Amino acid sequence: MIKSSYQQPDSKGKFGRFGGKFVPETLITPLKQLEEAYLRLKNDKDFIEELESLHKEFTGRPTPLTFAERLTKHYGKAKIYLKREDLCHTGAHKINNVLGQILLAKYLGKRRIIAETGAGQHGVATATACAKFGLHCVVYMGETDIERQKPNVFRMKLMGAEVIPVKSGSRTLKDATNEAIRDWVTNVEDTHYIIGSVVGPHPYPMIVRDFQSIIGIETRQQILERENRLPDYLLACVGGGSNAIGMFFPFINDPQVTKIGIEAAGKGLDTDEHCATLTKGRDGIFQGMKTYLLQDDFGQVREVYSISAGLDYPGVGPEHSFLKDENLVEYFSINDKEAIEAVKLLSQTEGIIPALETAHAIAYLNYLLPKTSADEIVIINLSGRGDKDLNTIMEFL
Repeated sequence: MIKSSYQQPDSKGKFGRFGGKFVPETLITPLKQLEEAYLRLKNDKDFIEELESLHKEFTGRPTPLTFAERLTKHYGKAKIYLKREDLCHTGAHKINNVLGQILLAKYLGKRRIIAETGAGQHGVATATACAKFGLHCVVYMGETDIERQKPNVFRMKLMGAEVIPVKSGSRTLKDATNEAIRDWVTNVEDTHYIIGSVVGPHPYPMIVRDFQSIIGIETRQQILERENRLPDYLLACVGGGSNAIGMFFPFINDPQVTKIGIEAAGKGLDTDEHCATLTKGRDGIFQGMKTYLLQDDFGQVREVYSISAGLDYPGVGPEHSFLKDENLVEYFSINDKEAIEAVKLLSQTEGIIPALETAHAIAYLNYLLPKTSADEIVIINLSGRGDKDLNTIMEFL
């Protein structure tokens, strides 16, 4: 795990005024058990060796740091590198956290695993790990996301997972998470809930962040080997925020590295059809945490929208809310059209089709690169591949 003087969260699971544990009494004990097990195991030699072995033999780590030569020439400014999480087994960064939590569940003696999913990548990663370890897997997914992510739904079912459609609310990630929490409250004795992002009650944001920090740890080592110095900029998309925090956390004490998170502006920040939580949200309590949240005038959670199922979420990880307030990370937003253009650009310059989530970070190059010089370095966390989004992209185009 990353060794850092950065001491968040505190003993109460708070990142400044954000985070915490706002849950029914039924969940207080299992959350405490989970935290105690994690704090014990994260430094346990056998646990670390088993996780490292899984990442090497199953995930395919370390993932490459690829110099994007033609994309760099396209802009004619800073060097652009891509951290290739799209090359992880299952096609995205989600497997990093899932394998860590599967081992936690194993040590806790839990044989039933539940998960929520939006774009389907977390659901696929969870179904994959459960198949490998012979665990019963239930995935909650909104009906809207089931329709736009059919290939991932089939992949989950093929690996033996039970995919439960969620018909309430906007029928997207928020509603899938609500149903997963209800399930967990009811079946807490034999069930472990693998949250897929740095959201939810403590200790989940901390656990997911630590398991995803392998992205930034590898990136740091790889760029030092390639360029003999740290990058000037790190870019990552932000929905719940796990791929971004995984990239940023190992660099959090390096003020010379500008860290930029990119949210989904959907159809525009001047409409109600976006999910730019850190840009347009305000403090609220949601799904067990205090964080920035998109709300209406009465404090009710707003329906949100993005062409990208993985960014279609009205909240954000509480650590991101803290990092924004502390000016440790900058946050901006990109709309649907810009994201689609970024998919085309990366596909045609580098032969890499990115996930729509990742495309939001790539699109921000249009704003960042004109401010850079040829001796600077930008690294984008390529959090997932775009196979799952081809139908959505074709319909848009």
